[in-house]
Amino acid sequence: MEEATCSFSEENLLGKGGFGRVYRGTLRSGEVVAIKKMELPPFKAAEGEREFRVEVDILSRLDHPNLVSLIGYCADGKQRFLVDWGRKNGLASKAQSGTWSARGLAYLHSSSDVGIPIVHRDFKSTNILLGADFEAKVSDFGLAKMMPEGQEIYVTARVLGTFGYFDPEYTSTGKLTLQSDVYAFGVVLLELLTGRQAVDISLGPNDQNLVVQVRHILNDRKKLRKVIDSELGRSSYTMESIAMFANLASRCVRRESSERPSMAECVKELQLIIYTNAKGMGAAMAPNKSMF
Repeated sequence: MEEATCSFSEENLLGKGGFGRVYRGTLRSGEVVAIKKMELPPFKAAEGEREFRVEVDILSRLDHPNLVSLIGYCADGKQRFLVDWGRKNGLASKAQSGTWSARGLAYLHSSSDVGIPIVHRDFKSTNILLGADFEAKVSDFGLAKMMPEGQEIYVTARVLGTFGYFDPEYTSTGKLTLQSDVYAFGVVLLELLTGRQAVDISLGPNDQNLVVQVRHILNDRKKLRKVIDSELGRSSYTMESIAMFANLASRCVRRESSERPSMAECVKELQLIIYTNAKGMGAAMAPNKSMF
């Protein structure tokens, strides 16, 4: 691990999270990997150990092009490492990234290779990585939950996840469902649409939460134009496809989980949206910073 990361140098630091730090590593074969190093204070060690075991258990059973693949792990004394395929820099359209991520979540929800559905429980934009094949991949399964066999709801007294992506039904009742991931996915769609963060603490207290700010205007085309990410090339999208994208996001973040679409339905709708945009754009060339 030390050789691959140059002794965990700052130059190879990819990011930090609740688990610890993630480093870029280069194997002797030349392949680039991501190495997650657990760094937790003593009072969180037991919790970190549980998350580590859950992630190893789940990733070792799953196989899908839009989920990160586990290469290996290390549990030596107090040292804990997870190794998966590294992050690559590259360009992928926002809608296409959404579609790939949706496929990964739909696979988890469909019983996958485990035999029972899995709720990711911590889906967010920073957990979407770009793989060596330049396809988006869902990562970080430390909080994932295998649903009780034959049940669609898991009741817990402790709400886990990331502020800004929490399903309001989950936070108020403790009832975790597959639709909890759908809500978080809707938040990510809004981030892709607006270029804003799910929660921006630099704004005033009434403007910090993205869903609260834009939920009421997502189906109003005139107001919708004002919240589209200004960095998106106007020649990369049609308003029809943007309206479809916003409508899907608005249904994903509905307060009642029963009113949200399934992830399989999200995949189908995003494919239709991309097709609709391509048809509307004709032969026009989109710039690098594109929505579709």
